[in-house]
Amino acid sequence: MKYALIGCGRISTNHIKAAVNNNLQIVAVCDMVPARMQEVLSKHGLENNMSIARYTDYKKMLAEHSDIQLVSIATESGKHAEIALYCIEKDINVIIEKPMAMSIADAEKIIALSQKRNVKVSACHQNRFNIAVQQMRQALESGRFGKISHGSVHVRWNRNKDYYEQAKWRGTWAQDGGALMNQCIHGIDLLRWMMGDEIEEVYGVTKQQLHTYLECEDIGMAVVQFKNGAVGTIEGTTNVYPKNLEETLYLFGENGTVKLGGKSTNAIDVWDFADETNADKENKGLFEQTSNVYGNGHTSLFADMMDAIQNNRKPYVDAVAGRNALELVLAVYKSAAEGKPVKLPLKECASIDFTGRFGK
Repeated sequence: MKYALIGCGRISTNHIKAAVNNNLQIVAVCDMVPARMQEVLSKHGLENNMSIARYTDYKKMLAEHSDIQLVSIATESGKHAEIALYCIEKDINVIIEKPMAMSIADAEKIIALSQKRNVKVSACHQNRFNIAVQQMRQALESGRFGKISHGSVHVRWNRNKDYYEQAKWRGTWAQDGGALMNQCIHGIDLLRWMMGDEIEEVYGVTKQQLHTYLECEDIGMAVVQFKNGAVGTIEGTTNVYPKNLEETLYLFGENGTVKLGGKSTNAIDVWDFADETNADKENKGLFEQTSNVYGNGHTSLFADMMDAIQNNRKPYVDAVAGRNALELVLAVYKSAAEGKPVKLPLKECASIDFTGRFGK
């Protein structure tokens, strides 16, 4: 299957690694800064592979390689929707890095156009493929938790000034959003997915405590009321000193308690069920080794996407999942800005609606 990458920044090495691991034929890469293309290819020993074309214009790349079947988009967040819609119009399947878009309107356009043209779209929420996350999901789907009482996600990470100075788009409302939209959306996706997806109401608070040179928040907290009666809480921040501390996900049911931990929900810290089995003993203390905080899930997500294309089915993490994660982040932003709970679904909302929220 012929593949191309658009955007060669920080996360792009995980995309190339996933492409290599899945034996995709890497036809081309694209970035406005040529040095970035060479840098990411060199990390995988591909810098001298002249069969991989290099482009600074993705439209030209797609015009000259009409046989590309799959593209992944790893540019700044504010460009995701525009590029995705262009690819879908060309009947090219796409994997879109999180967040899938920066507005509800753009997310809905991606969903509608992909359905109309029967193009597969996967939102890159790769942590759904973590071993620990999959074990929790299997227990949930088999009913082992019983009635869900509540759950919570804590993303307690560090991002310093050096990180934001690497790219001017980071921490801006138009191109990135703050800690919740960029760093914490994976955990927010997992919480919504595990707790039934359907949300009644969100109450959120966001602050800019330490990153006063940004436009957006560096801490956000929220209470989420789900339609099934369960309650969720969110804590997301980039203010942890001196480095990333944890990304944890808790799920509490009448017959079970699970805590996923590690730096990116890649470990099982607590695994207790009323109907304990021998297999449960293996889950206790499970730890999936990862090379970075982004985990190993890109390879599995790419494999699933390839299978979805070949067998004409929905990807495991589809465009609707991407919209749902985006919607929850925007709901927290909206509630924090208005100082009151927000009902879902959100009809219209975009990150740029909050321009000037913290005086910038």
